[in-house]
Amino acid sequence: MLSMESLWCNSESELSTLKLSKSVIERPEYRLMRRKPSKSLIPQALLHANPESQQKSHRRRRSGTWPRTRSLNAPSPIQQFGPCGRIMKNSAMVMQIQDPASQRLTWYKPPLTVLVIKKVHDAQILAPFVQLVHWLVHDKSMVVFVEAAVLDDTLLAEYGDFTSVKERLMTFRASTDDLTDKIDFIICLGGDGTLLHASSLFQQSVPPVMAFHLGSLGFLTPFEFNNFQEQVMNVLEGHAALTLRSRLQCVVLRKSQDDNKDKKKPTTILVLNEVVVDRGPSPYLSNIDLFLDGKHITSVQGDGLIVSTPTGSTAYAVAAGASMIHPSVPAIMVTPICPHSLSFRPIVVPAGVELKIMPSPEARNSASVSFDGRSQLTLRPGDSLYVTTSVYPVPSICAQDQISDWFDSLAECLHWNVRKKQKQMDELSDLTHSSSDNLEELDNNHDERPSDT
Repeated sequence: MLSMESLWCNSESELSTLKLSKSVIERPEYRLMRRKPSKSLIPQALLHANPESQQKSHRRRRSGTWPRTRSLNAPSPIQQFGPCGRIMKNSAMVMQIQDPASQRLTWYKPPLTVLVIKKVHDAQILAPFVQLVHWLVHDKSMVVFVEAAVLDDTLLAEYGDFTSVKERLMTFRASTDDLTDKIDFIICLGGDGTLLHASSLFQQSVPPVMAFHLGSLGFLTPFEFNNFQEQVMNVLEGHAALTLRSRLQCVVLRKSQDDNKDKKKPTTILVLNEVVVDRGPSPYLSNIDLFLDGKHITSVQGDGLIVSTPTGSTAYAVAAGASMIHPSVPAIMVTPICPHSLSFRPIVVPAGVELKIMPSPEARNSASVSFDGRSQLTLRPGDSLYVTTSVYPVPSICAQDQISDWFDSLAECLHWNVRKKQKQMDELSDLTHSSSDNLEELDNNHDERPSDT
């Protein structure tokens, strides 16, 4: 029978080293030696496979099933520095971070309710919407929720299939009804705005979101609608990888609440892309004080400030000069909008910090705040906006995996690093021609030089 030690080790030498570390108890720095990774990051099965089999496996792969060899998390740092220094242990601060590549969707009970969100005022989405709803109700016997405004579209009456399912749909109004714990998963039909709208409907836990690309840009919508039945079935069966898109918790605290004159509850909004603080309609520069964990960092003088998630780094922030960050990176981006300073560059701060933004006492005007492009509020002198990472992310279902989906979106939607390829040259012939041309040019120049008199 094989022992656990033999399963971890590749050779007898590694096994003997492991036994030595277990026997020497007076050296606490001896640790379990895990199996060393292979030098090659390419799976051995792919190295010896023929091209035809590789193409077949590429066509057959489903969401998140492509074999991985490395974690998306950074390696855990060694906690001893030199012969004497080390990090002081604190059991209260120890946390386990799951590898984002291993985040997969699972159902502990079969999903029964689905929320379908469609892009409004777009006649081209009506046919896919009717097909999807009809299939979910009749073939899958699911309870389908839609917004009440969707049924008010008069063009839906032209679709005979929709008449048979209209009476079986559950409706709600975003401004009055609460969907908490009523929806098992969400299907979006449209562009990135449908995913942002789905996020705004759930200010706490968000059901898994499956987004179909039927809009203009589609950076956050990786699924194509052609074979929606097969793709939805994969999700229902649990064959799906997830990208946990972090959100920002934004709390607006009014000055009167600080003075205990008004006991109204602070305004709390969760955003998926960004919160923007700008000058609004005022002709004056914004003058905004920025604090990080209670410490004053800088004052922003310009058109405004963008505080965004990694998901929002490819939206307004990238247009303002910020870097693009993968959504699995835990971070908050702070990007100035047209700052009146040549040295004010965008920064990235840890996801666990708390940002405080408020108009400076010397500001000539109030500030305007928008959340994911909506819900505009006004920050007056003395008001403050607190921003930190929320514990309620948006679980976005991947079409392939986290890496492939993101880079495909960069290439297809933003044309990232797209250019015409440089033509291949014949080095031998080009070098021969160039050297002979240079010699002839030198000879001609020598002949044309005037003679000395």
